[in-house]
Amino acid sequence: MSLARPRRKRSILSRIVRRIILAIYRWRGWTLDGHLPDIPKFVIAGAPHTSNWDFVFFTGATAAEGIEPAFMGKHTLFKGVMRNFMLDMGGIPIDRTQRANVVEQVADEFARRDRLALVIAAEGTRSSKGEWKSGFYNIARAANVPIVPAWVCNTRRIVGFGPAIIPSANYGETLLEIARFMRGKLPEFERFKVLERQALQLIEENGT
Repeated sequence: MSLARPRRKRSILSRIVRRIILAIYRWRGWTLDGHLPDIPKFVIAGAPHTSNWDFVFFTGATAAEGIEPAFMGKHTLFKGVMRNFMLDMGGIPIDRTQRANVVEQVADEFARRDRLALVIAAEGTRSSKGEWKSGFYNIARAANVPIVPAWVCNTRRIVGFGPAIIPSANYGETLLEIARFMRGKLPEFERFKVLERQALQLIEENGT
């Protein structure tokens, strides 16, 4: 399975960077646990986000699955000589000055494309204690696509993918399904314990 490629030839810089990323991924000896679903569109919700190297490892892992993932970036990064490079690397420009919010802009991008695998660092920042932001969920709901949980274990150098999860109307319930998958892979990892508590608290607050 592969994403549709742009008709123009990729920029030289993007081809060089992609080869370097894949070489680093293979050289470090990372392995895969699970596989990405054979479906055209989905959101990959990845955690934990602890290093800038996460992008390298996720790019390598998705490449091994035949996927070229997309990511969101500020629209100002897609100007001048950087425009083609950012687009070729999978960037989706997001303009926060537009009337349409981020969720609407990304949902429109899903609607325009035949295939799209969007990677989102669900914790938001590397300093997170483990709670997830709801952006990945809101985007998946708006675009009517499933969520694929993805986890990283830097100690064992593993990138893992879970089953495609259809987001329900209840964020807490969806988050709990993801949290329990994550904890099944890394039961003692503190951030995933925090994630499970967050989901349970959301469910309790909603009275469900």
